[in-house]
Amino acid sequence: MAQRRQPGRSSDQERLAAAEGLAIAALGFIAAEPDRLGRFLAMTGIGPESIRDAAREPRFLGGVLDHIVADEELLLAFAAERDIDPEHVVLARDLLVGGRWERDEA
Repeated sequence: MAQRRQPGRSSDQERLAAAEGLAIAALGFIAAEPDRLGRFLAMTGIGPESIRDAAREPRFLGGVLDHIVADEELLLAFAAERDIDPEHVVLARDLLVGGRWERDEA
């Protein structure tokens, strides 16, 4: 017998895709501001020419969200721009670096 999906819960694959999408949005948020991008590049040691390739890796995307989460001002600005709860960024980061992200879809 097939297991029915509970309302409001996404599959693991959907949660991972949502977390990766949020991380890509976060990378765009960082890249949109030269000072933010410069700080990110300096802290990660990655060169601007390598970002596109690195963005294909879930661990890198987790690192992008980790960078956002580590700076409360940056986290709040990103969350406000995306109109999301900052906790969703934390949960997405946890999923990408090995945790689980449970997000109810409204």
